Amino acid sequence: MKKDVSCCCPSLSPSRETACFYLLSVLIALYMLAGAAIFSSLERPAELKAHQLWETRLRDFSHEHNISCEELKSLLRHYEEARTAGIRTKQGRALWDITGAFYFVGTVVSTIGFGVTAPSTVTGKVLLVFYGLLGCSAAILFFNLFLERVITLLSLLIFWCHRRTGHSGLEGRASEDNNNEGWKPSVYQVTLILFVVVLLVACGAASLYSTMEGWTYMESLYFCFVAFSTVGFGDFVSGQREHHENTWAYQVANCLLMLLGVCCTYSLFNTISVIIKQGLNWMLGTMAWMCSCIRHYRLQLRPLFKLCSSDSEPPICYCEDDTLHRHQVQAVFSSCHCMMWHSFVPNAIGKCLCDEAQVETMTELLL
Repeated sequence: MKKDVSCCCPSLSPSRETACFYLLSVLIALYMLAGAAIFSSLERPAELKAHQLWETRLRDFSHEHNISCEELKSLLRHYEEARTAGIRTKQGRALWDITGAFYFVGTVVSTIGFGVTAPSTVTGKVLLVFYGLLGCSAAILFFNLFLERVITLLSLLIFWCHRRTGHSGLEGRASEDNNNEGWKPSVYQVTLILFVVVLLVACGAASLYSTMEGWTYMESLYFCFVAFSTVGFGDFVSGQREHHENTWAYQVANCLLMLLGVCCTYSLFNTISVIIKQGLNWMLGTMAWMCSCIRHYRLQLRPLFKLCSSDSEPPICYCEDDTLHRHQVQAVFSSCHCMMWHSFVPNAIGKCLCDEAQVETMTELLL
């Protein structure tokens, strides 16, 4: 008797989550390549133009003041080192007083990291590693707890609106109660509401920054996105002017807007990631359906591709008179099965001995 032996080895086919991870990795790589190509075509000409302008100004300044370019570049390297300590061409606020240090740790904990302020001592750099490890972890926990409460609040709001637009009457109330038991807010509704909230916060903050910092409104909106998304390029930084030291109201408002903007944007990113995952699952389901259809059609079409031939010619069965009477069998394909078409040579007399037929060669073409 044969015994059923089940394979103990784990399946080599990836799970749905693993396939989703691989697909997302490929899509992110393609997205980054497309973004790199677009931004390179937009920003590379401006970069080359800025380099040419800088070299021209450097050469003209050295000729005008009778200073060699190497000495001037050496002075500029010293200035780049001094920027770490907060030295600027325009006098700004102190970076390492208590308010400046609080602004610095806020950018560290929130993972914004503008780069305007950075520790210059070895002790400060070592301390920053451990301080940021604990602070960033606590901030991520705070963002997650904030997200849970925002989702709960929005769910209650959407549920209240859903009940307000429900049916009226006893029968309508009974059916409404039954529907409300399993009702859940859509992720698209939550995402739309969070997007509107982030947009309102960013527009309000941009109005404040354009007034206090002297930026244009578009520059202020750009700064809000860079800061709220914790990208933090550092090309625009709020609250760094000298007259901001005495404006405590603006400093408090700046910190509160940063905190609110980062929390709301973090929540928006999480809901968008849920939508992206749904899209990935749909793509995987579509790909699996296409593969199953292809496999199904392959199984149906496999008999159609089985040919009996000798050097790609139809098989020939020889009858009793192998000089004049030949019986040639030709394969004719239909959509479901293979039919045999018997064609006889004209004026042929005889009986085809199928049992005694000799087939020279046989080839099977499989998909």
